[in-house]
Amino acid sequence: MSRNALVETLRKATREERVSVEFSDGKKIEGAILFNEMKGCGKVINVDAEISVDFRIDQIRSIRL
Repeated sequence: MSRNALVETLRKATREERVSVEFSDGKKIEGAILFNEMKGCGKVINVDAEISVDFRIDQIRSIRL
């Protein structure tokens, strides 16, 4: 996925209640997305599991809305 396509998907993901994110290291997490486009970073928050994962845009392999 190109960086531009990934940024656009992240923008859409911030409006969704729950998304699935796969990271380049193989880790997968579902939750809500916070994304700061200017800094190229964000956070996935899973309230049910009480976890959050910070990420940089280059660490994401795919996002399912």
